[in-house]
Amino acid sequence: MQLIDGKKTSAEIKQEIAAEVAKMVADGKSAPHLTAVLVGHDGGSETYVAHKIKSCEEVGFVSQLIRFEDDVTEDELLKTVDMLNKDPKVDGFIVQLPLPKHIDEQKIIEAVSPEKDVDGFHPVNLGKLVAGLDTFVSATPSGIVDLLKRYNIPTAGKHCVIIGRSNIVGRPLSILMSQKGIDATVTVCHSRTENLKEITQSADILVAAIGKPGFVTGDMVKDGVAVIDVGTTRVKSDQTKSGWKLKGDVDFDSVSPKASFITPVPGGVGPMTICSLLKNTLKAAKNRTK
Repeated sequence: MQLIDGKKTSAEIKQEIAAEVAKMVADGKSAPHLTAVLVGHDGGSETYVAHKIKSCEEVGFVSQLIRFEDDVTEDELLKTVDMLNKDPKVDGFIVQLPLPKHIDEQKIIEAVSPEKDVDGFHPVNLGKLVAGLDTFVSATPSGIVDLLKRYNIPTAGKHCVIIGRSNIVGRPLSILMSQKGIDATVTVCHSRTENLKEITQSADILVAAIGKPGFVTGDMVKDGVAVIDVGTTRVKSDQTKSGWKLKGDVDFDSVSPKASFITPVPGGVGPMTICSLLKNTLKAAKNRTK
């Protein structure tokens, strides 16, 4: 079993991005600019956005954080999105999800200009992905594909089973994995899937993205499977100072002895998601300077 080290891989990618940014600046172009909009004080979102801002500094990006309290109105948030769409200094921006229940997340996603949608959530960018056109690919699926490529995990003709059908991970990843050049045969499973265990046992590559801690157990996988754990659920723990720890969708102790490759939680997919966001922002900046 080989551990897929997302931290190490993301550090390598950041070095590559930093070199490109340094060249852009040396050529007289402005550094890429990423803005994050954060609503409320969700612990997971706070941590994630802090990592994004730190990563921006590491690669030479300009970064900005716009904060709102939980009671911000949908109109106020839409006005901020419009302002960022029109700001020529901002190459890309994200509105961190989840949002409070009184705000329509889909309305906010669709208000973001597709040219600045570095999260890859806008229907235009998702549509381009389906059509096989160049676009901003959702950060987590893009990061997963990077990990598979950099660890030389075979994908052509392999059976890739994805548990989860969200528009953020499951659906876009299923499209990516079936594209030419990756060439996997993809099965997407969800809460209504029958004979789930039978399907997961046939997977050469198994991706768990459902947000249920420890859901995938050793009896659900075959020997030699490559396992990608997208889950990052906070669970209470008396072994940490914070009183909680991150737990993946995969029961690592029972699955890892059977796996050829497996991502840990934390330190697997998470760092790669941030890297993909940086790559999308760099792409947006290059589009600006064309």
